Amino acid sequence: MAHQAPAPLAKVALSTASVYPENTASAFRIAGRLGYDGVEVMVWTDPVSQDLDALRRLSEREGVPILAVHAPCLLVTQRVWSSDPWRKLSRAREAAEALGASTVVVHPPFRWQRGYARDFVAGIRRMADETDVRFAVENMYPWRYRDRRLEAYAPGWDPTDEDFPHFTLDVSHAATSRSDALAMADRMGDRLGHVHLSDGSGSGKDEHLVPGHGTQPCAELLARLAASGYRGHVVAEINTRRAASSAQREADLAETLDFTRRHLAVPGGGAGAAGRPVPAEEAGP
Repeated sequence: MAHQAPAPLAKVALSTASVYPENTASAFRIAGRLGYDGVEVMVWTDPVSQDLDALRRLSEREGVPILAVHAPCLLVTQRVWSSDPWRKLSRAREAAEALGASTVVVHPPFRWQRGYARDFVAGIRRMADETDVRFAVENMYPWRYRDRRLEAYAPGWDPTDEDFPHFTLDVSHAATSRSDALAMADRMGDRLGHVHLSDGSGSGKDEHLVPGHGTQPCAELLARLAASGYRGHVVAEINTRRAASSAQREADLAETLDFTRRHLAVPGGGAGAAGRPVPAEEAGP
């Protein structure tokens, strides 16, 4: 009898940002139709993404659980859920708790958010002690314009320089910062709790390509996660805004899901370079 690879321990989710310019409701429908394990809700200007009752109804109707909440950290969401960044994180935690999500994804502060940036590391650790929800700080990148480089984030765009309880590894952001994604995963170690999967070419632009369409070690990263017993979530966060049609967008999302599941279903065990297996009590829903 042929050997069958074990089912992946990690769940594969669809970021609602991946369907833009379609809306949050479309993301739930597509995730259900394609067979994703769940969604990560990007809280942004779409009113549905901010409405817990509406999100709960979508989750129940489409049979798609909400696995993570991405706090409104973008420039375009500066006033979503408050202009106070700490209040935003509190609202994101409350949303995750109410919706059954295990993780809140958060970006490092912008450099001009001086008070927030100064207290960010201690504040994240304090908030993490108050809940079972993981606050997973995401790697970002320097901003570039022609030959100029702007350090837009504080304490910095690479969260592994600080002592955070949990990290989100974004592969496209690693490409944009021209970092080694596998080395970054190694530095995150057993605190790597969440992955945003997409590809990039290292061009300096945040591309969020379909995995396998760039130069990043997406397949190797997934194989390492599988071998290490990783039980966090792997979230498809690709850019489909230039898709010629809804059918093409859905085809890109289906290809991403297939790529992710194939490379996570790797036989073997033992701790890999991405860290030790995550204990069951730390695993997501």
